[in-house]
Amino acid sequence: MGAAVSAEKLRLRRDASVAAPEPGTVRVEFPGGQATWRDLPPGVCEAVCALAGDQSEADLGVRAGFAGLLKLKGILTRLDAAGMLEHAVLDGDRELARLRPVGRGTLVRTRLDPAAPVKLSRFAVARAEGGRLVVAAPDSFVQVELADGAVLGALANWAPAGTHGPVLRLFADAGLLAYEAEPADRLQWTVPDVWLHARARGSRLSAGYGGGYPMLGEVDPLPAAPPPRAYRVPLAVPDLAVAAKQDPPLTEVIESRRSVREHDDAAPLTLEQLGELLYRTVRIRGTFAGEHGLELVDRPYPAGGSIHELEVYPLITNVAGAAPGLWHYHAGDHHLELVADAGPATRTLVEQAKAASTMAGDPQVLLIVTARFGRLMWKYDTIAYSLLLKHVGVLYQTVYLVGTAMGLAVCGLGGGDAADFAAASGLDYFAEGSVGELVVGSRR
Repeated sequence: MGAAVSAEKLRLRRDASVAAPEPGTVRVEFPGGQATWRDLPPGVCEAVCALAGDQSEADLGVRAGFAGLLKLKGILTRLDAAGMLEHAVLDGDRELARLRPVGRGTLVRTRLDPAAPVKLSRFAVARAEGGRLVVAAPDSFVQVELADGAVLGALANWAPAGTHGPVLRLFADAGLLAYEAEPADRLQWTVPDVWLHARARGSRLSAGYGGGYPMLGEVDPLPAAPPPRAYRVPLAVPDLAVAAKQDPPLTEVIESRRSVREHDDAAPLTLEQLGELLYRTVRIRGTFAGEHGLELVDRPYPAGGSIHELEVYPLITNVAGAAPGLWHYHAGDHHLELVADAGPATRTLVEQAKAASTMAGDPQVLLIVTARFGRLMWKYDTIAYSLLLKHVGVLYQTVYLVGTAMGLAVCGLGGGDAADFAAASGLDYFAEGSVGELVVGSRR
C-alpha cells in the first residue's frame, strides 16, 4: 500500500453516460437527472466526452487546451461533487484501488492528518463482485474496489494514516475509516442492523430505490398464491355479516387487546374458529393485474404495492377437528394443506414458541408467518426486506384485533428460527422463509 503511485485517473461512473448532441454542448446523464453545458470550446467538449473511459487529469488538460482549462476544472469539480466520477489509483499500469459511486449523494473529499491514528470501521463490509474485492460503508454512497485485500489486514489495527499510502484517501472518502473511539450513539448499533437501516432508508447504497423492478427480464414474477399441495382440507366460510353484528366495537377491541399466553386445553380451539380467524385476516379477496405482468392481491390487511408476499403456516398441536402437524393456509381458496406430520422437526418449532412466549404448556396453534421473498424483491430495490417486516407488523395487529374480537388468546412472538422452519417445511431458505410467529388458542 505504500508503493510509489504513478497516477490517478478519472472516469464517469458506470451508470452514467455522456454525449455531445450539438457542437459546443455536452450532456451527462446519470441516475436521478442530467447536467448540460453549452457554449464550450471544442477541446473541453472532447475532454468531457473522453470521461467515458479512464483519463488522467493531465491528459484531459491537453485535450481541453490552455484556454479551456478553467472551464474544464469547473465541470470536473461539479461532476465530482455530484458523485459522478470514479477515481482510480494506479501503481504503474496496475490499478490498486478505485473509488466508485453506486448511490446518490454529494462527495466531500476528506483531508487526512498523516499522524492521526486510523483503522477500518467496524461497519465496513467487504464482498466479492465482478472479480474484485469491494469494500463499502452503510452511510456512504461511494465504495472502494481493491485489486487485493492486503490493505484490509493492514487496517485492522490503529496506525498513523501516513503509513498506509495514497489508497487510504479513497477509504476516507468512502467513509470506511474509524478515527477515534466510537461515540455512544454508534455503540448501540450492530453491523447487520445498521446496514438494514441504511439500505431501507434512502438511495445512498444504490441508485435505485423503491419500485424499480430490478428483476424485470431476469426471472418471471411469482404468482399471487403458491401452487396447491396434495392433501387439502376445506375450511368453513364464516358469515361476516353475523360476525359484524356480534363483534365488540373497534375501540373496545383495541382497548381490551392483550397478549394472552394461557390456553384452555380442556376446550381447545376448533377448526371452525381457526378457519374464521384465517379467513378474516389473511384470505385473498381478489387478484388483479399490475405492471409488467405482476399479479396483485387484495387482502384484509394492507401491503406495499398490493403484492402480499406473506403466507401463514399453522403448526397445530391441539385443535378440535384437525390433526397435529404443520399446515399451510392456502389464502386463495380457503383450504388447509398438510405440509408435514408432527415429528421432531415440528417439535423443535413448538419448543421454541414455548420458550419465546414463556408458556408452561404447548401452544394450541403456532401461526408461522413466511415471506415468498421473490414477490417483493422482483419489484423493489433496497427496501424489500424492511417492507416485508412492516407487513408482518400489520398482520400481527390484524390477527390480534380479530382474535380479540373472537374471544381468542393471541400472543405475537419476537423471534423464531428460519433455518429450523426450513428443515420442518422442506422449503428453500432463500425462496420462502419464516419472518414472524404468533401463538393462538382458546382463552380460559
